[in-house]
Amino acid sequence: MNKRIGVMVYLLLTVGACARQEEAEMSKTYMDSTLAGAWYEAHSGRLEAELQGYLQAAEPPVDSAIFAVIVPHAGYTYSGPAAAAGIKALLARPSLNRVVVLGFTHRVPLPNRISLPARETHYRSPLGETPLDTGAIATLLKNPLFGDVPATRRGENSVEMQLPLLQAALAGRDWTLVPVTLGQLDDDARQKAAKALGSLLDGRTVLVVSSDFTHFGPNFGYVPFRTNVAEQLRRLDGGAVEQIIAGDAAGFAAYCQKTGATICGQDSIGVLLRMLPKKFRAQELAYDTSGNRTGDYSNSVSYASIAFYEKEAAAFPETAGPATPELSAADRQNLLTLARKAIEQGLKGQKPDAAEDVGVIPTPAMQRQMGGFVTLTINGELRGCIGEIFPRRSLTEVVLEHARNAAFHDPRFPPLTAREFAKVHIEISALTPPVPVASYKEIVIGRHGMTLELGGRSAVFLPQVAPEQGWDLATTLTHLSRKAGLPGDAWQNPRARFTVFEATVFHE
Repeated sequence: MNKRIGVMVYLLLTVGACARQEEAEMSKTYMDSTLAGAWYEAHSGRLEAELQGYLQAAEPPVDSAIFAVIVPHAGYTYSGPAAAAGIKALLARPSLNRVVVLGFTHRVPLPNRISLPARETHYRSPLGETPLDTGAIATLLKNPLFGDVPATRRGENSVEMQLPLLQAALAGRDWTLVPVTLGQLDDDARQKAAKALGSLLDGRTVLVVSSDFTHFGPNFGYVPFRTNVAEQLRRLDGGAVEQIIAGDAAGFAAYCQKTGATICGQDSIGVLLRMLPKKFRAQELAYDTSGNRTGDYSNSVSYASIAFYEKEAAAFPETAGPATPELSAADRQNLLTLARKAIEQGLKGQKPDAAEDVGVIPTPAMQRQMGGFVTLTINGELRGCIGEIFPRRSLTEVVLEHARNAAFHDPRFPPLTAREFAKVHIEISALTPPVPVASYKEIVIGRHGMTLELGGRSAVFLPQVAPEQGWDLATTLTHLSRKAGLPGDAWQNPRARFTVFEATVFHE
C-alpha cells in the first residue's frame, strides 16, 4: 500500500512538473524575424557561419568600459563586417546581461512616439530565441511617450538586423533584449527618450544604436558631388563622426542640416548623444561603404561602427600613476601557469571560468585590478598579443581571458595549433593605469607604454615594443600613428592626445 501511494505521489509530481513546463512553453509569445530569407540567410547553419566569419575577422574586444555602440543595419553582405566590429566590442563588458537595441521606423509615421513589444516574451530568429526583458519593457510602457505599435516591427531592418548578430556574438551568455523603435522625434521627445532609456544603463546593460550613414546617389536623391566619390564620402561621413565622438548633439544636428547628410538614424543617434555621461570616451571602430563592397559608387550607403566608453576618474588620474605592480616571483609564475593552462584547455575546446578551475589559486596581489597584455611568440616571432589597458578587473581575469584571445582570436594570425603550443613562449605585461601627458615629448622610450588618439582612431604600444625594435621616439610615434590607421606624421597634429603607462613584464 505504501509503495502504491509512493508511486502515485511520484506520478503526480512528475505530471505536475511536466504540466508546468508545458504551461511555461505555451506562455511564450514570439517577436518573430520578418527579414530572414530576404535580408539575411534563413538557414540557421549558413547564417551562423556567415556571422561568425564576420565576428572572427573583427578586432578583439579590449576595453571593458564599453557601454554603447553605433552600428549599421544593412544586409550583412554589405554592412556585416562593420557591424560585427561594433557588436564584438561589446564582449569586453564582463557583466553584460541585457542589450537595449535602439532603432527607428523607416516607413511608419510615428511622430513623437516610441514603440515597444508589449505582448511578446521572446525574439525568435533562425539562430534560436532570446528572452525579452518584459519587466523593463513594462516599466517603459508606463511612460506616455512609449506604446506598442506592431506595424513598426514588420519588415523594419533597423532593429532586426542587429538581433541575429547579437545572438551569434553572445552565444553561451545569459542575456535579455529590449528592442526599441523610435518614431520621428523632436528635440523635446529626444530628451525625454534619453532620460527614460538612460535609466536602464545599470552597468550590466549595453546600448546598441542602429544607423547607417550617408545614402549617396540618384536612388536616394542625394548627389552633392560627382567626382572622387569614395574620398568625398569619407570626408562627409568623417565630419558627422567627429560631432558624434565629441558628444555634441546640437553640433551633430547642425552638421546634418548644413550638409544635407542623409544619415537615416539621426533620431537614434540624437537620443544616444543626450544619454552620454559627462565623462566618456568614443572612437570609430570601423568604416565601410556599399560602394567599396560592390565596386560601384553610383549609389552607395556608408557604414560606421562607433564605440562609447565610461571614462572613470580612476583610469585617468591627474597625477602620476601608482608604482609598477608588486608581483612576487611566485605570483608571476602562477600567472604564467594560468595563461598556459588557459590555452591548453582552449585547444581541448574547454573554457575555464576562473583560475581555480585550472588549479591556480590567486593571491591578493594577483587579484588587484589592473590592465594587462598576454604576448605569444615562437622562435622570437610574434604569434599573438591581446590585452586591455584600463584597470577594470583583476589581473587574474585579464590573463585568463587574453591568453585565450592571443592564442585563438588575434585577427593577424590563424588560431594556435596543438603543434605550435609546445613551442610557444608566453609573456605577460601587468600595467599601471594610463596617465594623460601634455605632449609626446614627455614619453620616455624604454620606460613608457603609450596610446595615441586622434579623430576617433587610437592605437597602443607596450613599453617593450620600441626598445625591441630599436626605434627612437619619432620612429615609434610614426609606427604608432600608422597602427591607428592614420598618416605616419599624425602624432605631430596639435589635436593628437597621448597617455603613458608602465609595465611589469615577465615571461617563461
